[in-house]
Amino acid sequence: MSEKWLRTGEVAEAAGVNAQTLRYYHRRGLLQEPQRSNGGHRLYSPETVVLLRVIKAAQRLGFTLEEVADLVETGRHRHGRSDGGLQARALVKLAEVEQKIEDLQTIREMLVQALDAGCDDLVACAASSCCPLPFSDLTEGQEHVEVN
Repeated sequence: MSEKWLRTGEVAEAAGVNAQTLRYYHRRGLLQEPQRSNGGHRLYSPETVVLLRVIKAAQRLGFTLEEVADLVETGRHRHGRSDGGLQARALVKLAEVEQKIEDLQTIREMLVQALDAGCDDLVACAASSCCPLPFSDLTEGQEHVEVN
């Protein structure tokens, strides 16, 4: 075997993951079947380190492992075609991120309003007409509800 082949621990360390992550990605089909040494050790090419780093970077961008697996598989079969696989998926992911940002901004505004209103007790605040939190409208019309 050539010296360039790396064992599981070497690949994991170089890519900044643990050996269990490497094995999990292998089981999920993200990594190709490694070669085996005469002693039975898994041997990976140095390109595996690059692929692992790409997988982790894509996850940090918000892609799920399933989405990453699909992108990796698409990339393996494209052979230089530019059919927009990553471009199209990045646009979808960007829209999702922008929606999450909008949702988080709304949540932030509601929390600032709750702080400004002096809300200190969740139940008392919910029963108050000046409560800015979204659950305040849930209590309207339920003043006469009896609790057993």
